[in-house]
Amino acid sequence: MLMPKKDRKKIYEYLFTEGVLVAKKDCTMSENPHIKVPNLYVLKALQSLKSRGYVTEKFAWQHFYWRLTNDGIQYLRDYLHLPSDVVPATLKRPAFTRTALPRGKPGFGPSGSGPRDEDRDAYRKTQDSTDGAWGDVPKPGGVGGDGFQPEFHGMGRGAGPYGGSFNK
Repeated sequence: MLMPKKDRKKIYEYLFTEGVLVAKKDCTMSENPHIKVPNLYVLKALQSLKSRGYVTEKFAWQHFYWRLTNDGIQYLRDYLHLPSDVVPATLKRPAFTRTALPRGKPGFGPSGSGPRDEDRDAYRKTQDSTDGAWGDVPKPGGVGGDGFQPEFHGMGRGAGPYGGSFNK
């Protein structure tokens, strides 16, 4: 497609600096939100790069996602007359500085003095009425409460052909 050279150069510069490019599948869109050129120019320029194997394309939710290949990096480096030490942002390693990592609240975790596995049943404890403290006083009627008697009837799913018994 014929397009102004300055627009093609803007698209290629953005693609090279970022290493990736996203465009909505909308040819009538006035301009791409990332690059100030018509979206149709972006779609067609990247379609051309894809056909030559310089980018890989993914399409999801009405958006195109392009990623530069190694051949594409070399092609754009030659097209834009860039030195070989300039690389896209996707190939740059983030600067990692060794700083003290933030610590959590003291007392939690394996070395702290916070809740441990033996405190898992703490929610079952009730408040002792004599001193108002939470203690090991069991709940009245056991864990389930007064009169808790679970019943399992052979009805519903998986009951089998004769009301729950296979041996009839």
